[in-house]
Amino acid sequence: MCESVKILEPSLLASDPGRLAEQMARAARGGAAMWHLDVMDGHFVPNLSFGPHICAGLLKHTSLPIDVHLMVEKPSRFIDPFLHAGASSVILHVEVRDSEPIPQMLREIKEAGATPAVSLRPQTPLEMLEPYLPLVGRVLLMSVEPGYGGQTFLPGSLERARALRAMIDRVSPGIQLQMDGGVTLDNAGSILEAGVDILIAGSAVFDAPDIEARCEEFSLLLGR
Repeated sequence: MCESVKILEPSLLASDPGRLAEQMARAARGGAAMWHLDVMDGHFVPNLSFGPHICAGLLKHTSLPIDVHLMVEKPSRFIDPFLHAGASSVILHVEVRDSEPIPQMLREIKEAGATPAVSLRPQTPLEMLEPYLPLVGRVLLMSVEPGYGGQTFLPGSLERARALRAMIDRVSPGIQLQMDGGVTLDNAGSILEAGVDILIAGSAVFDAPDIEARCEEFSLLLGR
């Protein structure tokens, strides 16, 4: 297993839009290392969220990279706009493989100087990821059904993380493993022990009475 730096990546979906810049500054002071920007089209998931202009606007107020998670039916329509908006990484869902050319899109992301990544829903077999592992720098394992924040961590997610970590180390060592959905201080230790490198936490960060202190607590678990 390839050792990786463990980091906290707050999910901006759980933030207060009216206080977003202030909340991001507090999270950054507490140890946040990257921002997670969920992009939803109302089709792939039953919700709407952020567009490329939000990504560009956020980068005027932060020096941390923005990780764009495309939960959309046609990611090919969104890749260029988000890359031009300054996204440092772009995550595609493997479930779109029958309608969109995932390898081509991953190469496009990499050629633009961003980190390509793939993700999958909780019920999608892990084996669907394996063909794409040589093409990516990160893999995002969803531990809730994508579309809404504040959900409860699904049973079986730790077992999936261990199995995926083993697959990554066998096929393409060095890839970072992210987990998103129901991540809290209470389960973060177990998630890290299962081989996850990057904790994506939304409500656990932005619903805290003191966002900076909460991120500091996560940072202690992460050894930062």
